[in-house]
Amino acid sequence: MNLWIQRIVDRLQGDKIIWMVALILCIWSLISVYGSISFLANKHDVHFLKLLLKHATFLGAGLGVMYVVHLVNFKYLSKLANSVYVLAVVLLILTLVFGPEMNNAKRWLSIPFVNLTVQTSDFAKIALVLWLAKELHMRRKYLHEFKQHVAPMLLRIAIICGLILPEDLSTAALIGVVSMGMLLIGGVPWKGMIKIGGLVLCLGVGVYGVGKLAPESLSRFGTWSNRIEQFIGYAQGSDIVSEGDYQIELAQVAIQRGGFLPSGPGTGTSRDFLPHPYSDMIYAFIIEEWGAIIGGLGLLLLYMILLYRTIYAAKNCNMPFGSYLAMGLGMMITTQALINMAVAVRLFPTTGQPLPLVSWGGTSIMITCMAIGMILAVSRAPSLSENK
Repeated sequence: MNLWIQRIVDRLQGDKIIWMVALILCIWSLISVYGSISFLANKHDVHFLKLLLKHATFLGAGLGVMYVVHLVNFKYLSKLANSVYVLAVVLLILTLVFGPEMNNAKRWLSIPFVNLTVQTSDFAKIALVLWLAKELHMRRKYLHEFKQHVAPMLLRIAIICGLILPEDLSTAALIGVVSMGMLLIGGVPWKGMIKIGGLVLCLGVGVYGVGKLAPESLSRFGTWSNRIEQFIGYAQGSDIVSEGDYQIELAQVAIQRGGFLPSGPGTGTSRDFLPHPYSDMIYAFIIEEWGAIIGGLGLLLLYMILLYRTIYAAKNCNMPFGSYLAMGLGMMITTQALINMAVAVRLFPTTGQPLPLVSWGGTSIMITCMAIGMILAVSRAPSLSENK
């Protein structure tokens, strides 16, 4: 048995700690989804083991994707950046035009003949990070020239965010924040970053103004504004409680029941009343079963370890493209995780962002595994150089 395990470990190249974190998150996901899936099974009138098997299949396929991607020399990924970016734009346009409306939003594309849907914005996340890493590598000596070299990158970022924004504000904002972080890490001077901040502020005020004056122009504006206003207390005098605020209230109940120490898998009862305990609110469900110390802080620590090892891999990479790619993907995963956790503990408005590699969701799992595979590909680059 030990020899078999050793053979598997020997085949896993790159940062072993990142591999360990990814495997722990996958196992934790399987256990937590198993404990929280009963509501979804009853809703769709299927046996919960069937849904659990589906989730396990996605996790297994995701690990397979991670393994294959991590074997690729990351330098070849830069050659795919432009094509992947164009594909992401096409898919986002197709989603807006032909995507089925689910949960009052068009975020998915149906795959014919296989009865599956994919969330195209997840693919757009990784596509934009890949493209931006390549651009920062090529333009790194000219980033002080804002109009000639920074503005074209901002336009491409705006196209992706603009296509996602009408149906998914939180994902558009997440991609925008990570892109700004990459620009700063890539070497855009503070003067340029201040200009970008001013542009973002003007665009934000403009979108809010358009939404208030013409709500029909942004189908999801009412949901966005209500959630934000409920969170900051602007709408406290209203008798209307938004769905997002209702979810957070129930999440607080689940967290309070969890206490500090774990009660064990399968003991959580919030699956019977907490909306989406297997996806958006899985962090609250995990705390209920595993306690605030192991479930809350332990899960947070895993993502912080992932970020730290990503920074380490980026620092040791001998090619700027690899460093920017690893940092962008690492920030994307950890920022999304922090947002999901912050929503559950009432530190952020409800967003619907899944917990990476833990929440139920096929597209999210596959894209996250692909991103971690790329980070691992960057992390094994120094050893490749040494072997040469």
